[in-house]
Amino acid sequence: MAEEREYQTVLYTVEGRIAKVTLNRPDIRNAFNDVMISELLEIFGDVAKRDDVRVVVMTGNGSCYCAGADLHWMKKIRGYSYEENYEDTLRLAELMYSMYSSPKPTIARVNGPAIGGGTGFVAVCDLAIAADSAVFSFSEVKIGVVPACISPYVVRRVGESACREFFLTGERLTAQKACESGLVNDVVALEELDEAVEERVKALLSSGPYALNVCKQLLQKVPLLDFEDAKEYTADVLATLREGEEAQEGMAAFFEKRRPTWSLGE
Repeated sequence: MAEEREYQTVLYTVEGRIAKVTLNRPDIRNAFNDVMISELLEIFGDVAKRDDVRVVVMTGNGSCYCAGADLHWMKKIRGYSYEENYEDTLRLAELMYSMYSSPKPTIARVNGPAIGGGTGFVAVCDLAIAADSAVFSFSEVKIGVVPACISPYVVRRVGESACREFFLTGERLTAQKACESGLVNDVVALEELDEAVEERVKALLSSGPYALNVCKQLLQKVPLLDFEDAKEYTADVLATLREGEEAQEGMAAFFEKRRPTWSLGE
């Protein structure tokens, strides 16, 4: 039975080990404001604690994924002091890190345009599947600001060279160019989007849930280590996992030619 919570700006549904997070402001193209930031922080905090959630799918209601910051909110913050601006932007930075570091694998179902911070909501997800009609842009420079809070994740995802082009020009990227850069993983026709996302969900559900959590930690930590530290860290990770219940079951299932108990359908 599905569990559904409706917030002011987001729909949050949990069903069959899948959490679906839907940005729900279709009348303004799912633009985000301080309310949405707070609600997403609460939702991803809840997801992190739930044993019944194995995968998170994030999308937008209507024809747009996320058009970036809400213009009405931006009008309000024009009058903020530095201290007020800092507190406001720190919340956004905290949200991006919360999504990026989520212990559960995340998939961006990009059903339409993802602009500015909306593209950040794509970059912090582990996988991104985009409709071929989607467009992307780091358009912040066009209004005299920069994609600061999302930059750590975008640079990691597509590299410095691509970011120099995308950040400095603020150009619109087709879904295909976004895929070629590594910002998204697959591009499909809009009518095939749900099927493509479902295939990735099934692949994730067939993997060990704790292994996926540790894999995400590995991806965050290893790039920051020198080779000497990486040797010790990675050896410890693998040795610890091998003697754990999940890996023992996974290896036993492999040798017995059956599916492990934590796999899809078991």
